[in-house]
Amino acid sequence: MENAMKRSGEGPSVWVVGDLYTVKASGAETGGVFTLIEVSVPSGSGPPPHVHHREDEAFYIIKGQFEVHIDDDVLTAGPGDWVTLAKESLHYFRNIGADVGRILIMATPAGLDDFFLEAGRAATDTSLDSAIVTPEDKQRLIDVSPKYGIDIKVPRES
Repeated sequence: MENAMKRSGEGPSVWVVGDLYTVKASGAETGGVFTLIEVSVPSGSGPPPHVHHREDEAFYIIKGQFEVHIDDDVLTAGPGDWVTLAKESLHYFRNIGADVGRILIMATPAGLDDFFLEAGRAATDTSLDSAIVTPEDKQRLIDVSPKYGIDIKVPRES
């Protein structure tokens, strides 16, 4: 791993179903050991329930309040809290605060960075107006997930 610095807002950025993911340390930069991603999460937003089959994951809350669901547990996490998620756990989170929240996601081994970059929509505009989730955004997430060993648990339509 070489020495480098990414300033605030720097790094490849994509919108993934309403949240802005910015890769701070890619697998290519860490020799595949880990990835670190900063996520800006609008109020009420967060990913759908899902399971990772390849990597362990952890969240560090920078700003905001998050409800984190891990299997049968529900946690409330705020600034400075660290939440670990073992692979094979069913999990998701929601920003339960009134403002945009920010978290760091660390995953080991790397690969989650490539998933987000492929499943997301290029963040040419990082304003909240671009956070609107389109049907194409949802479908791309569902279509790309199996390639990266991720099961998205989509509610069945009745």
